[in-house]
Amino acid sequence: MGVQIAQMKNDLGDTEEALTANKEFLANLEKNCETKKKEWEVVVKTRAEELAALADTIKILNDDDALELFKKTLPSASSLMQIQVSAHATRKRVLTLLKNFMREKPVHDRIGFIALALEGKKIGFDKVIKMIDDMITTLKIEQADDDAKKEYCAKELDMADDKKKGLERAYSDLDTAIENAQEDIAKLAEEIDVLKASIKELDKNVLEATEQRKEENEDYKDVMASNTAAKELMKFAKNRLNKFYNPKLYKAPPKKELSKEDRIVENMSGSAAVFAQVSQHSHQEAPPPPPEAFGAYSKKSEGSMGVMAMIDLLIADLDKEMTVAETEEKDAQVDYETLMKDSASKRTKDSKLLSEKESIKAETEADLESHTEEKAATSKELMSTMQYIQSLHNECDFLLKYFDVRKEARTNEIDAMGKAKAVLQGADYSFLQMGNTGFLYRA
Repeated sequence: MGVQIAQMKNDLGDTEEALTANKEFLANLEKNCETKKKEWEVVVKTRAEELAALADTIKILNDDDALELFKKTLPSASSLMQIQVSAHATRKRVLTLLKNFMREKPVHDRIGFIALALEGKKIGFDKVIKMIDDMITTLKIEQADDDAKKEYCAKELDMADDKKKGLERAYSDLDTAIENAQEDIAKLAEEIDVLKASIKELDKNVLEATEQRKEENEDYKDVMASNTAAKELMKFAKNRLNKFYNPKLYKAPPKKELSKEDRIVENMSGSAAVFAQVSQHSHQEAPPPPPEAFGAYSKKSEGSMGVMAMIDLLIADLDKEMTVAETEEKDAQVDYETLMKDSASKRTKDSKLLSEKESIKAETEADLESHTEEKAATSKELMSTMQYIQSLHNECDFLLKYFDVRKEARTNEIDAMGKAKAVLQGADYSFLQMGNTGFLYRA
């Protein structure tokens, strides 16, 4: 962005310099036009004074007294004056035609020279006719140049304007593309952050769910172990009661097979006990007679049945609790495995989507950089095109504005020159064959 600002500042500086130069050119042009206008006024004034002087001179020379004087002083004054009067009339007719034409509107400088040549009377009609032909040729060439210049200006202005419009559209499109790319990048960045946070949260939830599942499984194992131990203890207690109250239902524990060493120790322990009893009795006096005994003891089977029923009820409760715990454990494990599978699938999809969005974001950023560079180049080219259009206007506006006026003026000038030439060609050329002795051709 800093580079673009610097480039735009440089372009602004160039534009300001071009504007200053154009203002200076316009000021000089106005000054030159004013100078030319004043010079033309002087020329017109001087020419009018000169024409007045020539008219007075012709009037003096054509006076009757002057003609009578010339007849007396010049040998062949009569024939010469007739020729002079004829040439003078023709010259006067052409001068009148040109002056009337020049009075109506500004004309080419060369018309003034032709009129001046006719007024000077030192240049013959053939040279004046040649000047007129040259003048007509020049006017046609100038008109052809104006036609070509007009065609060139119209074509170049049209092409430059089309190029300007195309560049403006391209600049606007690039500006829109840059805005869209910036919006897309911001949106993608936000979506990428959301996906990253979602994946992170998913991993956290998976970890917590796994830890929770481990704890639940440990709790299940503890419950099952505790309940199993409690059941065994209850069964052992019930069996012990059956040994006394219901011997038929008593289940003797399996006899433990002793090793050879254990049997020796057990036998020796029994012998030692007998020996100790015998030894003790041999050293003691005879025991006193036993006290009177109670009556025969009777088993309370009814009470034992209530206790064993309670034990069975407790065992049933433990079995039920273990069944529920086992079912819950299985369901929890299935739910955990489903959760892990869904989480893995979601993580895979989110990771793939994250990769795609990061790739799209990178491509969009590259497009943004390309659009930015292209916009700067387009802006530079647009400014160059506008400067070229301004230069075309400086070069062509005057011509295009006054083309029809200039063409009409040239047409009128060519018509006037043609009429002047026709008048001159209708003169008596016998005077021209007389050599340079005539009055009009004397040095």
